[in-house]
Amino acid sequence: MLYKRSSQLFADAEKVIPGGVNSPVRAFKGVGGTPVFVKSAKGAYLYDEDGNRLIDYINSWGPMILGHAYQPVIDAITERAKLGTSFGMPTELETKIAELAVSMVPNIDKIRFVNSGTEACMSAIRLARGYTGKDKIIKFAGCYHGHSDSFLIQAGSGLSTFGTPNSPGVTKGTAKDTLLANYNDIENVKALFEANKNEIAAVIIEPVAGNMGCIPPVKGFLENLRNVCSDNGALLIFDEVMTGFRLAKGGVQELFNIQADIVCFGKVIGGGLPVGAFAAKKEIMNYLAPIGPVYQAGTLSGNPLAMAAGLAMLKALNQDTEIFKRLDEKTAYLENGIRKVLSNNNVTFTINRVGSMISIHFDKNAVVDFKTAKNGDNETFKKFFHGLLNQGVYIAPSAYETWFITDALTYQDLDYTIDVIDKVSKDL
Repeated sequence: MLYKRSSQLFADAEKVIPGGVNSPVRAFKGVGGTPVFVKSAKGAYLYDEDGNRLIDYINSWGPMILGHAYQPVIDAITERAKLGTSFGMPTELETKIAELAVSMVPNIDKIRFVNSGTEACMSAIRLARGYTGKDKIIKFAGCYHGHSDSFLIQAGSGLSTFGTPNSPGVTKGTAKDTLLANYNDIENVKALFEANKNEIAAVIIEPVAGNMGCIPPVKGFLENLRNVCSDNGALLIFDEVMTGFRLAKGGVQELFNIQADIVCFGKVIGGGLPVGAFAAKKEIMNYLAPIGPVYQAGTLSGNPLAMAAGLAMLKALNQDTEIFKRLDEKTAYLENGIRKVLSNNNVTFTINRVGSMISIHFDKNAVVDFKTAKNGDNETFKKFFHGLLNQGVYIAPSAYETWFITDALTYQDLDYTIDVIDKVSKDL
């Protein structure tokens, strides 16, 4: 496939936008080459500026669970836009989507809408600290909760060592209150609590990780994490920006029957527009201003266009009783096909999948945390990525990202993808 116009557009963008992109992974630094510039999308397909059609396996990094330009969402946005795009005042839409979200997700009474997953996680941490009166948090290596200062932390040299920033601009004062744990390692978490008695406000986790590839929790990990938090007076925060309304109507809390204290949302809840949210039981949420002491605000929070899109999306998912079954079946079909062709072509690989999230790791060992995710053969991934792209299949341009399956994909699309992977893998 030719990407002449995309190359020119990227060169133009680099002159006025840092790195030519507004989010780093889009720059193709992890795979090399020139980013693809999209002109339009419909259903399961992207159409780029050079006229190529691509089968899409990232779907705007998750929210297009029913396909691009899903008509009920488009209609909702269009009709709402005619009435005005932003007021900075309450609208009935905010209450409607809040009522629906609360009815779909277990263990929450109230929800507050913000503008991104980053903002949701940042606000959830502030709320947890305000509610518990404690300062420190635990996060897990490889879990991404947005670019707020508290989350851009790498590991210290020991279990009780304070974190250190891994991005310039993050102060040591901020970093010292973030402790880093190993994903799927409950003993590591217990040791951090032991070394920081009565100081930890919350543990935040992607209950199914999606930012080091798809990594599911090992058996008993989330259950034990819930117990450790309860035993130590810390709140358990599920970052369900990726998994919320995607793995089940009620997200991971429903899927694995684990109750978190605060849940963060994004992606699907906005129907493709910039939306985030965080939710909890009323005794926690009532700590927020204007009725509580923890301040959080946003001029565009509850924006009517975003609320209309999100409400249309949640209604569709709530009414379709077979949607998550179909998504699971399609993703399982894709997984089985990929396993077969990679095995037949003697490629070393591991596949992780939970529902409609799936990732391929070019390593023979199980991938259970960030350390094992980094063991994958990145040079093989680069060849794999470009091989698929050249045949009209678009996956995430990073070895550390999950694929997101959309219901708009047909089995013909899946078969074509498997055939392409068969051809590409012969040369890996």
